[in-house]
Amino acid sequence: MDQNTESNEKTSISPFRRGAEVIERFLKTLPGSPGVYRMIGTDGQVLYVGKAKNLKKRVSSYIKATGQSSRIMRMVSLTRSMEFVSTHTEVEALLLEANLIKNLKPRYNIILRDDKSFPYILITGDHDWPQITKHRGARNRKGEYFGPFASAGAVNETLATFQRLFPLRSCSDSEFQNRTRPCLQYQIKRCSGPCVGLISRADYLDVVEEARGFLSGKSHQLQEKLVSRMQTASDALDFEQAAILRDRLKAMAHIQSRQTINLPSEDEVDVIAAYQEGGQTCVQIFFLRSGQNFGNRAHYPSHNKDDSPADVLAAFIGQFYDSRPAPRRIWTSHELPDAELIGEALSITAERVVRIETPKRGPKKEMVDHALMNAKGALLRRMAENASQRKHLEGVAEAFDLPEPPQRIEVYDNSHISGTHSVGAMVVAGPDGFEKKAYRKFNIKNSALTPGDDYGMMREVLTRRFSRLQKEDPDRAGPDASGSREQWPDLVLIDGGQGQLNIAQEVFEELGISDVTLVGIAKGPDRNAGRERFFIPGKAPFSLPEKDPTLYFLQRLRDEVHHFAISTHRAKRSKAIGRSPLDDIPGIGAKRKKALLNRFGSAKGVEQAALGDLQAVEGISRATAEIIYNFFHEKS
Repeated sequence: MDQNTESNEKTSISPFRRGAEVIERFLKTLPGSPGVYRMIGTDGQVLYVGKAKNLKKRVSSYIKATGQSSRIMRMVSLTRSMEFVSTHTEVEALLLEANLIKNLKPRYNIILRDDKSFPYILITGDHDWPQITKHRGARNRKGEYFGPFASAGAVNETLATFQRLFPLRSCSDSEFQNRTRPCLQYQIKRCSGPCVGLISRADYLDVVEEARGFLSGKSHQLQEKLVSRMQTASDALDFEQAAILRDRLKAMAHIQSRQTINLPSEDEVDVIAAYQEGGQTCVQIFFLRSGQNFGNRAHYPSHNKDDSPADVLAAFIGQFYDSRPAPRRIWTSHELPDAELIGEALSITAERVVRIETPKRGPKKEMVDHALMNAKGALLRRMAENASQRKHLEGVAEAFDLPEPPQRIEVYDNSHISGTHSVGAMVVAGPDGFEKKAYRKFNIKNSALTPGDDYGMMREVLTRRFSRLQKEDPDRAGPDASGSREQWPDLVLIDGGQGQLNIAQEVFEELGISDVTLVGIAKGPDRNAGRERFFIPGKAPFSLPEKDPTLYFLQRLRDEVHHFAISTHRAKRSKAIGRSPLDDIPGIGAKRKKALLNRFGSAKGVEQAALGDLQAVEGISRATAEIIYNFFHEKS
């Protein structure tokens, strides 16, 4: 009787109370000092990462049932364990919190998912003739970096115009070293031809200094200097030089005309604005450097509906600058709850003072308002696109008799030329459109396949893809907290007709998969778009009306995988074309390869060289010469 009563009491405990009891057990040993805590669910999945000035006080706030939001109630209900890290200061706790959120991606935290690196313009400092180029990634090459720019397109457009203004070389050091005549860049007046001595080093370095000055915000001084030089050249009847200077001034005016708003004169400012609607937030960030607008980018952090714009901004800033240096100034659209603390943390990682401000009036406020307007426009467009996407998915469900709109569609295609460099491709679409991070390419590994065997390639691709899914996620639990486990599709589209569909069916039967819908999509007579035929197991092939929006959507899916397959194939083919037999010789690195090619002109020349000729090349010992000679002659 007593045992039954105890059992009934356990089952009657609310989920929140059960989680609160778990949390309460840790309170006795928690210090009243700064630190970071993790709330962990049943399967070891991290639910939430938080920081605290006082760990004991902060964690104890979770065990009270009154005054909690529904999100906190759910989170506590799922908590089965906790982990803690004590830190010396609250700033250290803030930095650790941002790093853990970025790596663990907990379900109940605000998460910045789109965290790509940003490109820079680099003027190199490790060569006598500095190069100007686009750079992305670790800043480990000697030189001066200008940026960040919002996108590669922004850098490319700026560089294209910039090189008309400052004709610096963009070629690699090896290209520069081996040129014997000027390239096309010189012909179109985007390079001054230093590789073949068409400009003195002193004059070239003057152009480099002008470029540095312009990128550092000294455009007005440079403009006055160019106007003066143009007038001097004109007075001296040197009209050719005057025309060159005139064109440079036009290029400068073009760059300046792209600044559509009055920009502040501060050296480094990031303007960050958050607009929230419908439970979603768009964070728009503008990069302002030396009075120039280096572009902007929209981000859509994952968060709960009750998170305020200020909360989203605070989390965004912590994660965004976790792996990149913060500028000297950050202007935000909303006042952050811990602005000084966050600024202090960013100052430590950037190794300089970083201030976070929320402008109230004047040009700074106008700039923030401009960013906020862009955030609003971007979010409204995204919401409209998502609504349209949902309608398309509903149309797909109706066309293929699915029980509900698919949340993940995978589309497959192959590409090859006469059976060479064969690749398979998979693209993914869902409620948010194309999910490019989920795209996959498959290098065809089965050497026994007949060249051009499309059926065999499709069999290999689908077998590899779904065998891996069965191994990684046999219970269809979906992605884990870190996103490393992939998701099962609701619908698989095969670019092809009945034959390709038959292969897909065989693969699914062999793997025991029966709950994923298979559809083949083939072009109609004469391969006309708009007359596609759809093949579904157990049904007669059918077409959709030519102007049906669902047909257009399915065509877009088919075209996307087709383009992805072709681009993957081209990249593989280009890489193979660019590969040299010398790359396969043991002990031959880049330096020796270059020496051999400079001496013999090509890999074929190296193959035909005598042993003594090989040994005469700088850096090639007798032993290495024998390795090279035997590599070519023992194979034949």
